[in-house]
Amino acid sequence: MLDVVRSAAHRRAIAAAFDVEVLSLATANPRFRLPQAEAAFRAKELYPHLEKLWRLYDNTGIEFRYNCEPIEWYLRPHSWQERTDSFRRHALDLFEQLTVKLTEGAGVGLESIDMIVTNTVTGLAIPSLDAMLLNRLKLPPTIERLPMFGLGCGAGVAGLARAARLAHAKNDALVLFLTVDLCSLCLRVNDPSPAMFVSTALFGDGAAGLLLHNTRNGSRGGQPRIVASGEWCWRNTEHIMGWDIKDDGFGIVLSPELPSLMKQQLAPALQDFLDRNGFSLGDFKGFLFHPGGRKLLETMQEGLGLTRDQLRYSWEVLRRYGNMSSATALFVLEQALEEGTSGLHLLAAFGPGFSAYFLAVEL
Repeated sequence: MLDVVRSAAHRRAIAAAFDVEVLSLATANPRFRLPQAEAAFRAKELYPHLEKLWRLYDNTGIEFRYNCEPIEWYLRPHSWQERTDSFRRHALDLFEQLTVKLTEGAGVGLESIDMIVTNTVTGLAIPSLDAMLLNRLKLPPTIERLPMFGLGCGAGVAGLARAARLAHAKNDALVLFLTVDLCSLCLRVNDPSPAMFVSTALFGDGAAGLLLHNTRNGSRGGQPRIVASGEWCWRNTEHIMGWDIKDDGFGIVLSPELPSLMKQQLAPALQDFLDRNGFSLGDFKGFLFHPGGRKLLETMQEGLGLTRDQLRYSWEVLRRYGNMSSATALFVLEQALEEGTSGLHLLAAFGPGFSAYFLAVEL
């Protein structure tokens, strides 16, 4: 009887879904590929006083990452201006690559884009990156722009949810969502803290984007469909993750309390999302979670009763790219699509606040 009830709830949730489909998805990385072994060698030179933590590099589950600057660039101090110049240049290049891939992949002209949502947490740009992109690619001057900042690793899922709501609001709308994080630019070699060391072991650079279409006047057919979105922000957890503003850049805030919080609190937060949208965990064929690191993936598996194979796309993205902050969950979605998987999938990502973001997608 319970299975019948769940199936009916599932059908109701699908019927009430967003009128939004994904026309195309694209990812991009800067050109410098960094083997984890070389990163470990450099980190040991920079952090000899943290020898007890060196073994962390061998236990991350990461083999490669990508950086926007050559390795030598990171081994000397940099000013805010230097970091910002590099961020704007490389972030805009990646956004251009993504926009071309997305529109060409969907057979859509640049002049047809109605709205653009952009996101980052690793650099500053005023005017925002979307305005710079508008001029570089001749996007329409009437395009509606929404730049996002501050949601960190969770922003790939959160930003996609915001973009889906915009697309849902306007018949036949085409909405571009782009996110980029160049985490390597936040390395400050004059910061000897364990938190900075841990971040050097996990984070890389990447960008991702999707082109969304409102289906109220007709669907392309056979495209992934946004079904539901939701989030949860835990009170009094601002200290778990974020940035401090330092003289020469962003200072990493990364609390060792994070795995404990996830172990104790993730399942209830996810259950709230499921209940509000008429789902059970068993309705989902796959789980596409942001791979913040090996320990966090293992904590999620244990806390939610999942197997490693059920998170295999997350583990594979972690191995090949490391944690690219906001873009990472969309790399995981891309992996699932490339393997031809289908059915209802749950995307999840986590970021400063401390917050969890959930998105149900029918592939």
